[in-house]
Amino acid sequence: MKRPGAILLISCYELGHQPIGLASPVGFLERAGYTPDVMDIAVENLDVEKAARAEFVGICVPMHTALRLGVHVAARLREINPTCHICFYGLYASLNAEYLLQHHANSVIGGEYEMLLVELVDSLTDGTHIEITGVLRREDAESLHDRPQPKPFLKYLPFGTSETLPVPSRKRLPPLDRYAHLEQDGVAHLAGYVEASRGCKHLCLHCPIPPVYEGKFSVVPKEVVLEDIRTQVEAGAAHITFGDPDFLNGPKHALRIVQAMHEAFPNLTFDCTTKIEHLLKHRSILPELRDCGCIFIVSAVESLNDTVLGNLQKGHTRADVFAVIKLLRAVGITLRPSLVPFTPWETLDSYLYILDSVESQELIDHIDPVQYTIRLLIPPGSSLLSQPSIQPYLGGLDQESFTYRWIHADPRMDELHKAVSVAVESASQIGEEPVVTFHRVRNLAYAAIGREESSIVFPLDFESDRKRPPRLTEDWFC
Repeated sequence: MKRPGAILLISCYELGHQPIGLASPVGFLERAGYTPDVMDIAVENLDVEKAARAEFVGICVPMHTALRLGVHVAARLREINPTCHICFYGLYASLNAEYLLQHHANSVIGGEYEMLLVELVDSLTDGTHIEITGVLRREDAESLHDRPQPKPFLKYLPFGTSETLPVPSRKRLPPLDRYAHLEQDGVAHLAGYVEASRGCKHLCLHCPIPPVYEGKFSVVPKEVVLEDIRTQVEAGAAHITFGDPDFLNGPKHALRIVQAMHEAFPNLTFDCTTKIEHLLKHRSILPELRDCGCIFIVSAVESLNDTVLGNLQKGHTRADVFAVIKLLRAVGITLRPSLVPFTPWETLDSYLYILDSVESQELIDHIDPVQYTIRLLIPPGSSLLSQPSIQPYLGGLDQESFTYRWIHADPRMDELHKAVSVAVESASQIGEEPVVTFHRVRNLAYAAIGREESSIVFPLDFESDRKRPPRLTEDWFC
């Protein structure tokens, strides 16, 4: 199988970024002597020739959208190439292993997959088919139903030094101009994407990471991250997104990386994601992050209802959110909040409070309108499933959608979710200004609550040339 084309790795969606879920394992496979084909169906069509000649196909599913797309890709692959070995790998592969093995996959790998992909391909190449810790195979599917699923493999760094750890290999991937750009001051810039750590220390109940990583995280060596950044800068990147689940899980490691990055590339900007509680805890390093090029930070605010935040075990309160808004504004870094405003515990009043706060805090242009539509996702294995607070609302597993159904106690909330989703989708298709969409959403919320006044009367007169905060051109959703 070491001949070119025998291995095909497919990415389905990575939030508009050039997929590290391909680049990283390709680096490992190349070091082992393989020459894999790659395909990213987020930006290109399924290549039938590549699919037909592949003996091993790895489908990367780091998030829910990728998984839903991935199963359709797998079905098409079976039509094109019935005998190929299909392996799903990534976060959502582990959460849905039983179903995938029964219906689509020959094997599944969760957790840290790079080394295991190489071992699996090696075993298929030499015909040994040995048992590999962390790799689940189709013959394991029935037993998964009757016993606890084996824990994912979480050892990312198997080597004594970073010198022998492969750098993500991007030369086979579609170019950066096919992916999300940084939009700043009306100008679009190519954007790269790296990871400085894996996993997460925190155990937020709605997050898909804790069931797999169980509060563990590991760092990627600084030299590897910097070399990956260098590769993307040489390809034209003027901005880097750090895609770590929480960039400040290891604040010293994060700071060392951005300091070295800034020294090597003084004009390079970056963004990262971190928790509200970390922004407060590590406020002393925020000015240095800014000075090293940080122009915005994404943080999972989720809600401004303390009951919701408590039931999700987010680790912050509404007051903390307002404190961070003030803090980052003083430092000079843009906050881009992400939201999950439709949960069983949100109310019409608290949904409206989110919208009112977005306006009063001058955050309308900081939030992509899709955020007002996000509904709580409860995948198989979710930590929420064991919580008493979710039980009154919880239905059965919708296996085709890879999520448990739930119904709000107030039917108006579910109807509002449908209405807002339609409005935001329509607005996105015509390229409507976020401020216009925001007021459409608030009008819908007013109507749901039965208030006669409208938030605004259309057509809306606004300054089309006003200064907007920096953003990536891909709307965030999972």
